Amino acid sequence: MRKEEISINGIDISIQKSVKAKRVNIRIKPFRGVLVSVPIFVSFNRAKKFIKQKIKWIESSLAKLKQMEDKLTVFNINTQFKTHSHHLNISFCDTLKTKSLITNDTINVMVPENADVNDILIQKEIRKGIEKALFKEASEYLPTRINYFANKHGLVFNKLKINNTKTRWGSCAYNNNINLNLQLMRLPSHLIDYVILHELAHTKVKNHSIEFWNFLDSICCGAKKIDKEMKAFNPKIY
Repeated sequence: MRKEEISINGIDISIQKSVKAKRVNIRIKPFRGVLVSVPIFVSFNRAKKFIKQKIKWIESSLAKLKQMEDKLTVFNINTQFKTHSHHLNISFCDTLKTKSLITNDTINVMVPENADVNDILIQKEIRKGIEKALFKEASEYLPTRINYFANKHGLVFNKLKINNTKTRWGSCAYNNNINLNLQLMRLPSHLIDYVILHELAHTKVKNHSIEFWNFLDSICCGAKKIDKEMKAFNPKIY
């Protein structure tokens, strides 16, 4: 598909034709910037005019996104980082490449001696180690917790799948299959419970209507307040 890179007010913007797009769609994503999808039947010139009309919104959104991106941890041997039940330990070892080992309560990441821990590839390997621990924790903790709440509130879900999406903490399909993000294991326990209850509530009410929020509040007191608390966290940024 045709693609074009433009710059408006110093902002780099990627425009791409999409067979799936039904209208010009502007997305602003962490570490990827401004992405614009354009329907096949819409010209790039028309799309650019639309983008210029939305430039103030884009600038404002990018400023907020920059605040989130600045929260991304750059790991080093002194970094204090904890998941639900593991803590991170980075050390230099006599090894040819960075590798990780998950023990009962520790994420052991071994980095080659004289390597630069700030190197982007090493940072990726450290995060892989963390996510191995997150998946282990999530696989052990989340099924037990969701079954507990389902039984407690008389709610029935079909299957549970644990994934590693970058946009959602959880989701509930129309067939009551529930997805939960392994990144939940970075959150405080009461927020993990909130996401589980939120998705279980969707087994009864499939939308975010007043009916849904009233029901969720009946099984999770102060649901809207907790939902606002979730805004301080991002599945992709930690």
